[in-house]
Amino acid sequence: MLRTETPDEPLAAPASPERRPDGPVRLTVQRGLFFGPSALAPEDLYSVVEKGVARRERGRVRLTPGTRVHTNTYFGRLYATYWQRWTAVDRVDVTAVAAGEGRVRLFASDTNKVSRIVDAVDVGTAAGPETREIRLSGPIDRFLDGGGMWLEITTETGELTVSEVRWSVVAPRSVPPTDIVICTYNRVEECLDTMQALADDPEALAAVGVVRVVDQGSDPLESRDRFAAVSKALGDRLVYLRQPNLGGAGGFTRGLYEATAGAPEEHRDVLFMDDDVMLEPEILIRLTSFAACTPQPTIVGGQMLNLLHPAHLHISGERADPENLINGLPTPGSLREAYLLGLDERLLPINQERRTDTEYNGWWSCLIPAEIVRRIGYPLPIFFQWDDVEFGYRARAAGFPTVSLPGAGVWHGDFGWKDWDEWHRYFNLRNGLIMAALHTGFSTKTIVARVRHLLSVYLIGMHYGLSATLLQAVEDFLEGPEILRDGSAGSAARIRRVRADYPETTVHKLTDLPEDFRALTVQRAGGEPSNESLTWVKRAVYQLLGKAPYPMGFIPAGDAHWWHVGLFERAVVTDMGEQGVRIRQRDKAKLIALARRGLQAMRRLHTEGPAVAERYRAAVPELTSRENWTRLYGLTDEAREGGNT
Repeated sequence: MLRTETPDEPLAAPASPERRPDGPVRLTVQRGLFFGPSALAPEDLYSVVEKGVARRERGRVRLTPGTRVHTNTYFGRLYATYWQRWTAVDRVDVTAVAAGEGRVRLFASDTNKVSRIVDAVDVGTAAGPETREIRLSGPIDRFLDGGGMWLEITTETGELTVSEVRWSVVAPRSVPPTDIVICTYNRVEECLDTMQALADDPEALAAVGVVRVVDQGSDPLESRDRFAAVSKALGDRLVYLRQPNLGGAGGFTRGLYEATAGAPEEHRDVLFMDDDVMLEPEILIRLTSFAACTPQPTIVGGQMLNLLHPAHLHISGERADPENLINGLPTPGSLREAYLLGLDERLLPINQERRTDTEYNGWWSCLIPAEIVRRIGYPLPIFFQWDDVEFGYRARAAGFPTVSLPGAGVWHGDFGWKDWDEWHRYFNLRNGLIMAALHTGFSTKTIVARVRHLLSVYLIGMHYGLSATLLQAVEDFLEGPEILRDGSAGSAARIRRVRADYPETTVHKLTDLPEDFRALTVQRAGGEPSNESLTWVKRAVYQLLGKAPYPMGFIPAGDAHWWHVGLFERAVVTDMGEQGVRIRQRDKAKLIALARRGLQAMRRLHTEGPAVAERYRAAVPELTSRENWTRLYGLTDEAREGGNT
């Protein structure tokens, strides 16, 4: 049944099943799945029919004679190296129901992808086929630098069906109650799909006490007929609440806020889930069970596969370079935009064989233990962008690691198909500066050089709205932590107004343009300039004197480099999502005005930046406090009287 939470009457979490006393328990940590949650998910991410013919279903596989199937795949293998490094587990058992005749082997690999047989079971007798539960077992003891484990199933003359595969370990304690929080903003159908996917997998949902949906949109979920059916399917687990839009930071933090409302000794895990993912419900089992086996509270992150290109892994370990305003960089040895169905140079499957560390995990799916929140505080109220990075770095500084767990993944919209020239770029830039203030020495030399570089290439590329976005981010950062008093809701509204003054920030359908098609000839970019500084000076002269070599051109998104766009008086540029175009038109007055504004902003950043950074550091305890988030959520008299505006 649906329970609606209001600011005046926050709901208590439903009674969770009585937690078993701490002590060794056998825990299912992974199910053997042979097919995805949807036909949109490539089945070879789960199991591969290496030869012969097999029918793959979600929880079972049926082999005809002369067939070999293996699960040395992204979702099919157990990443033993992560279990040995981050848990005290020393052995894994695999159970299954086998019917027919054939052989099931447990394989393992080492750091260099060299495989070995760990255990094997033959099914069938001299009298013919049989049906029975089988068990294989292997030690987790030689995987510190890399390696994993998987199953191989083969038949010769008979048929064999394998089902109900479960990987289990002896864990130090049972899985604690887990709250899922889904933060949503006007993505109604996608969010309802995610909620339905949770309801459709009762075994995965069994570990969950609460599914808290935080709706911050103007198009509420409850306005749809589907919502009633999905709510009924989730039953008492569902808590639906609406609140003003405080971005992903405010939406996800609401889940942490509610989960930590109880006594300090009460332990809960909180699992963040984006609203627009294609969910693999198996992630609930894998993240919660792994977290239950770690000797200390650990952030356990799910990985992101690309929704538009579902066989590609976005990244397997991330780090940031705050002083250069960059996040999403791969840690050493990490996979990045990896095609998981491909083979390497040795014709072996592409997977995360060698263990890699991560410094934070994106919040598309990420488990955070309540103990960590009680120790380090809540996320910063920075709306979105860098909120996950900052929280991960703060946890790391306090001694709490983050593990990005391979094989625990969801599909999320491809980042490479999202255009930077959007209003959210403001938060990426401003919050990057805040991150640099909090977690680096705040080298003004490095930071100002980065801002200068970005502004210079934006201006020459006729990105006037993006230039204004950058400068607004710098100027707002210099206002200090007071800019965060309203949870950045005001900043979100203001940057949209700022960008509305720049026509090239609008995306048009190509068919709506009045230009003659003959003027829209595709103009591909040449090679990168050998002397970037000299090329920039030449383009600047073209822009200032109005002597661009070409009056107009159509430029594909992949060719829209500043040094190419700067050759045109008017450029029709494909948006990164390839659903429309933006029109960049040379404007000398805007170029000069933005350049002057930029010089002033950079002077201020150089002279005032260090002192402002100290103010941000001093404000962290208050900004991340429960009291501050109570005020932002409107749960105090101060907020009701306008204190959160």
